Amino acid sequence: MPTSETVLRTLLAVLLCLLPAGCGEADGFPEGSTMARIRDRGVLIVGIKFDQPMFGYKDPAGGRIIGFDAEMARLVAKDLTGSERNIRFVETVSRERENFLAQQVVDLVIATYSITQPRAERVTFTDPYYYAGQDVLVRSGDTRIDELSDLDGKTVCTATGSTSVDNLRAEVPGAELAIVDGYSVCVPALLAGRVDAVSTDDTILLGLQAQHPNALRLVGKPFGREPYGMGVRRQDTVFRDHLNGLIARWLADGQWDRAYRDTIGVSGATSDQSKPAQR
Repeated sequence: MPTSETVLRTLLAVLLCLLPAGCGEADGFPEGSTMARIRDRGVLIVGIKFDQPMFGYKDPAGGRIIGFDAEMARLVAKDLTGSERNIRFVETVSRERENFLAQQVVDLVIATYSITQPRAERVTFTDPYYYAGQDVLVRSGDTRIDELSDLDGKTVCTATGSTSVDNLRAEVPGAELAIVDGYSVCVPALLAGRVDAVSTDDTILLGLQAQHPNALRLVGKPFGREPYGMGVRRQDTVFRDHLNGLIARWLADGQWDRAYRDTIGVSGATSDQSKPAQR
């Protein structure tokens, strides 16, 4: 016959399992989920770009990854592990984003990752956490380019695997595209006169221009609107839904605004067109 202590322990176990955080879900993460795996590992691994000021940029002075995407990643790490310090960034250029997710090199990708249908067939996206428009960066003294149409017949640098390539081909079919692995290659080429312009998302260009304020000029006539999403492995809807909840919380409680203010906002840009609507 079971003792009173055994009965008490059994009843306590049953009661714990009836609670939302019971039966192995002490923090609300379902057993076997990506969130639980990251919690148990104690470190979030994030694919991010290292060459995009204001979003994902490796500070050459101290090696810290800074920018808006980096701040979003740190907020995820804090939620999953208890501290924003429990994070490892892996450099992830545009053409490697889907591969790094499929091969489980990273847990998620936060890397100016525009949500498109072809990409959504290979990865699962969260709701948009940011909206960008595409613009053009030129040399300050170059008066030939002041409109998108002025790129006709000019050499324009942009990145492999980015939506900027498709947008340019659709909008300015007469432009000659120099397609490289990263925008850090484009800027020296522009300064040296090997290309006539760089085109990608406006806030990325704003960060590049801020590094050479006297030498480079942003045309300032954005076209298109690109929604950025966090990418997770294909069909990992549980992780996606958890991240969607975090994004909605940050938009509502001011954490999104603080991240913007401390990164992109330093340039003087405003979040009017960039901030997603609260749901």
